[in-house]
Amino acid sequence: MSHATLTDGIVDCIATQDASEKARKTRALVAEWRGGNITTIGDCPPPDRPGRPLTPELRRPGDVPKRRITGGVAGRVALIHAIAHIELNAIDLALDMACRFLDQRLPLDFYHDWLSVADDEARHFLMLNDRLALLDAQYGDLPAHDGLWQAAQKTAHDLLGRLAIAPLVLEARGLDVTPTMINKLNDVGDHESATALGIIMYDEVGHVLIGKRWFDYVCGMPRRDPVSSWHMLVKRYFKGPLKPPFNIEARAAAHFSAAFYGPLSYRDDLVSSSPKR
Repeated sequence: MSHATLTDGIVDCIATQDASEKARKTRALVAEWRGGNITTIGDCPPPDRPGRPLTPELRRPGDVPKRRITGGVAGRVALIHAIAHIELNAIDLALDMACRFLDQRLPLDFYHDWLSVADDEARHFLMLNDRLALLDAQYGDLPAHDGLWQAAQKTAHDLLGRLAIAPLVLEARGLDVTPTMINKLNDVGDHESATALGIIMYDEVGHVLIGKRWFDYVCGMPRRDPVSSWHMLVKRYFKGPLKPPFNIEARAAAHFSAAFYGPLSYRDDLVSSSPKR
């Protein structure tokens, strides 16, 4: 389906309820944009909430059962399902970033970057859903939480706040925890799922890098200090301290130094965690 403007296409993707269809539509939209078939950004505003399938049941974060990776299938399905849910939300977050802040008159590269992120997240979701199918499961089988979109709602009026939280807190957290999950999956012999998470983590470094680039850019327009601005925004929009250990190596690859996140941690053990070779 061809769209008259980029924002028309983005809103169509965000509003799509079926998760796999949303991912496929997003990839098709990005291909249209990259191929020059869409040349106008437009001014169509995003919806307050994205379209969602009837399942999974959305619960409060504390009410979602904990997942344990063991040799059995159930724990691995729970883990992959949880990450697939994160990737689905990440599609909408990236699309929303490219559509919500049109009044800021950002450079064209801003839209290129966030559409690239959305394309990656869509590819990740489809890859994980395929992996679930091979384990006799599918997205929607297990409960999930709505915490990621709640973070988007808190920053819907604040571009700098959105950049501070979505890529530089939430996505950066994935860099910290994914190596341990990869190691555990390899330990129980699920090398296919471990490989999928390795692909996701590689891409997520680039997403944090994009978030950091645009955070610095927006800070630079009125010449605000990026570090102190980030501290202020995280305290405003994120509940509680940041949790170490941090994957310093991966964060550094994204040009995200400990000067940002170290002072907001509740401990000083900024330990890098990388997958076992």
